[in-house]
Amino acid sequence: MGKLTVDQLEPGMTVASDVHDRTGRFLLGAGTELTQKHLMVFRTWGIGEVDIVGAAGGETLLPLPPEVTREQLEAAEHSLSHLFRLSNMDHPAIALLFRLAALRKAGHVPS
Repeated sequence: MGKLTVDQLEPGMTVASDVHDRTGRFLLGAGTELTQKHLMVFRTWGIGEVDIVGAAGGETLLPLPPEVTREQLEAAEHSLSHLFRLSNMDHPAIALLFRLAALRKAGHVPS
């Protein structure tokens, strides 16, 4: 599970936990497969992010840019893994730092 911003959501993804608006109003239940209409409702009600089944925590904040291939990213992650070997990769800040380092090594610096 991982949280994705509304702009990263796509129809067909599955919601991992109930979605509520800012006032606590129930909008969508866990286990629901997203449709284009759901995405429009999220934007209408000001939903910033949604917990999605199968989304990795690190990737939720920095999706893979189109100019970096999955193979380039994996090679960069492999070459950096020794630097992070003693780090808690389950911690969101460490996972984000690792992702940023891998993207930079792969030749892309996020703006």
